[in-house]
Amino acid sequence: MASNSSLDLFYDAVLTLTKSAGQIIREKNLERNKYVEFKKSPKDLVTETDKQVERYLIDGIAGKFPDHKFIGEESSKEIVLTDAPTWVIDPIDGTMNFVHSFPHSCISIALYVNKQPVIGIVYNPMLEQLFTARKGQGAYLNGQPIKVSQVKTLSTALLMLENWGPSPNYQLTPEVQEHLKSLSDDSHSSRCLGSAALDLCMVACGAAEAYYSYGLQVWDIAAGELIVTEAGGMVTDVNGGPLDRLAKRMLATNNKEINDALAERLVALEEKMKKKGDL
Repeated sequence: MASNSSLDLFYDAVLTLTKSAGQIIREKNLERNKYVEFKKSPKDLVTETDKQVERYLIDGIAGKFPDHKFIGEESSKEIVLTDAPTWVIDPIDGTMNFVHSFPHSCISIALYVNKQPVIGIVYNPMLEQLFTARKGQGAYLNGQPIKVSQVKTLSTALLMLENWGPSPNYQLTPEVQEHLKSLSDDSHSSRCLGSAALDLCMVACGAAEAYYSYGLQVWDIAAGELIVTEAGGMVTDVNGGPLDRLAKRMLATNNKEINDALAERLVALEEKMKKKGDL
């Protein structure tokens, strides 16, 4: 594990770089004719700004800490976590929102040491929301401490939902539709911001009680995971078990009661889909 003085140095340097990169995004956000490329599908997008911000962050960090490694959404060909200090970067989480100038996108950047997150930063420059966390030092929004909510019943919980079920291409199969109707009936309500990092931060600051999603990459969750846990919440597999950061599925909640309630439903959903051969 890196020393506290080293982590202070890493955090201060990368926070400065992240704020500067955020200004690039803010200046480009209102442009309605952004150059867009498709990756795996017409809904999986990348813009020149995604690439520019990722390169800016990697070059800036590498110039200061040349022994550090990187996993970036737009530049990494393979995802390998080692014990070496590794920055996990999503230059614009919520690219679809960014393309439409919808102001819910952010930079998500985390430092992993010994395969564990020790620094997490999520910055939405359009709304000036800066979420930060350091291992063992709490979570913050614009410098003010944040905590998860104390709600313990699903009926009064607000849920953040993206990629609602584990079906291929996350299709709304009858089982997923039934699951979503059940959640709608039994929870207070649900929201979808189009950014995994910001959804996680809503749990961390107590604005929502839970977030789950399938199809996630490690850069989607790296910073948000630490921010949630440092705010007092839980981050697990969708079945309530230990989180595998490369398994592309996550459940983040404010406490064990909400975690157990949602994990039970998600396990039941998977069992139904397996019986029908949809998984």
